[in-house]
Amino acid sequence: MSGSEALFLCRCLLVVTTVRLGLTLFSYNRVRGMVTRLNAHQCASMSELRLVAWGVAAAARFVPGATCLTQALSGQYLLARQGNASNIRIGIERGTGEQLKAHAWLVSDDHIVLGGSVDGFAHLIDHGSR
Repeated sequence: MSGSEALFLCRCLLVVTTVRLGLTLFSYNRVRGMVTRLNAHQCASMSELRLVAWGVAAAARFVPGATCLTQALSGQYLLARQGNASNIRIGIERGTGEQLKAHAWLVSDDHIVLGGSVDGFAHLIDHGSR
C-alpha cells in the first residue's frame, strides 16, 4: 500500500467512525444534513468511485456496527468533499415475510458505489447531495 493510499484509508476510518457515532447519538436526518451540506454537483470518475468504495469498505471492517447506512453516508461525505454528487438509495427486501429488511446503497451517476446488488430489493427513496 502506498503512502497516499494509507493516508486515504486513515481518513476513511475517521469518517466511518464519526458517521457511526453520529448515527448512534443523532437521527438519520440530522447526520444526513451534516453530510450533505457540502456543495457537490459534478460527476465522479470511475477511479474516484473505486477509491471511495475500497476505502470505506476497508475502514468499515474496523468499526463495530458500521452498517450499509453508515458506509453509504461515509462514502457520500467523502465524494462530496471532492465536489462529487451522489445519492443514498434506501430499499426493502422483497418477500421477507414477517421481518422487514432494509438496505442502503451509495449511487453516483447510476453507478452503485457501495452496498452491492439491488436485486431482490424494492426501491423506497433516494436522498441526494444538495
